Amino acid sequence: MQNLPVLPITQVLPRLAQASLQASLTDTPVVLLQGPRQCGKTSLARSVAEPAGFGYLSFDDDNLARAARADPLGFVTDLPPKMVLDEVQRVPELFTTLKLVVDRDRQPGRFLLTGSADVLLLPKLADSLAGRIEVIRLHPLSQVELRQQSAGFLQQLFRADFGVVAASRLGMALAELLVAGGFPAALTRQPPRRRAWYQAYVQTLVQRDVRDLARIAALDVVPRLLELAAGQTAHLFNVSELASPFGVSRPTVRDYLSLLERVFLVDILQPWHLRQISRLVKTPKLHLGDTGVACALLRLDAAALHANRALLGQLLETFVFQELRRQAGSQPEAVSFYHFRHRDDHEVDIVLEQGESLAGVEVKASGTVRAEDFRGLRKLQEIAGDRFACGVVLYDGEVSLPFGPRLFALPMQTLWTPAPVV
Repeated sequence: MQNLPVLPITQVLPRLAQASLQASLTDTPVVLLQGPRQCGKTSLARSVAEPAGFGYLSFDDDNLARAARADPLGFVTDLPPKMVLDEVQRVPELFTTLKLVVDRDRQPGRFLLTGSADVLLLPKLADSLAGRIEVIRLHPLSQVELRQQSAGFLQQLFRADFGVVAASRLGMALAELLVAGGFPAALTRQPPRRRAWYQAYVQTLVQRDVRDLARIAALDVVPRLLELAAGQTAHLFNVSELASPFGVSRPTVRDYLSLLERVFLVDILQPWHLRQISRLVKTPKLHLGDTGVACALLRLDAAALHANRALLGQLLETFVFQELRRQAGSQPEAVSFYHFRHRDDHEVDIVLEQGESLAGVEVKASGTVRAEDFRGLRKLQEIAGDRFACGVVLYDGEVSLPFGPRLFALPMQTLWTPAPVV
């Protein structure tokens, strides 16, 4: 595969979140590092915390988890001054106790928690530590991390700062990137074994984490639902279409998808809209959390994906969305993500909002770009007015091209690799 990581994958840490984690531990009593299993949370937490004298416990140890559930106050009170508590979602009873202990001693960096389920989707747990906790989302490895590059694309995007650059077409290598995904343990394996790893990964999550989070009568439906969702990644969220093959109700499917969202296997991308404009579509989009997982569920290798242009386009959109989210973790100011769709058939795949600035990204798998590919971006520019910072079409081409004020076509590689100026 082209553009292999510069370092062995075992030496690549999720460094985009590292600076945020170090800073948070200096001024916040409780820091929660959360993201999917096997994305590098424990490695990152220990690399930052152990040199600072933190102890470490993991609630993947069932005996430890049972002890903490039985006496959460006694358990937390007996802990050393600084602790890493790994997989804390398995002991939700601890959150109220952590609040009591932190209120007695607001020392920064008291607890570093990691979690493989999104506790922010449980209001009672999230509210129990409001004002006392900072949450950092960790993703699978980004392309800039794998290549040891700087994450500069978002700064350029919000400044509309793109010069004339040259790159090479990726072609089949682009499909290989999508199939590979970003999970470190998967990337150490050759493609056939990598697919088996992803499939086993999904099965383990369903059998353990999803079962821990909720009692599900038809647990066998969940992996099949996730497979169906993989085929609809980057599509508008259609509950009826997802429910129809399983003979279960729409509310049940919605609940199952919420569980998959909590363990970071799927993401629901909300629409960007203004209340005064009624012609904007307000249906969210569905994205898989990682294209490697999606391709494994769909049993696609790089050759099959490259030949299926419709699926390639969908998965490429998801790939770009997830890469942008991964890079956003290193931004000093938060970036919010949306999609845009107007009833007059104008759409933008990804809308990014930072402060008062708005930017749009359209994704194309082909090597050509035309003026009509900017229809949605121009509509967004018209509606957003002065808030509109920039719009780009990322395509598998060789050169950057201006298409009007603050509108650019860019080679796909500029998303993660600084390209030479012509």
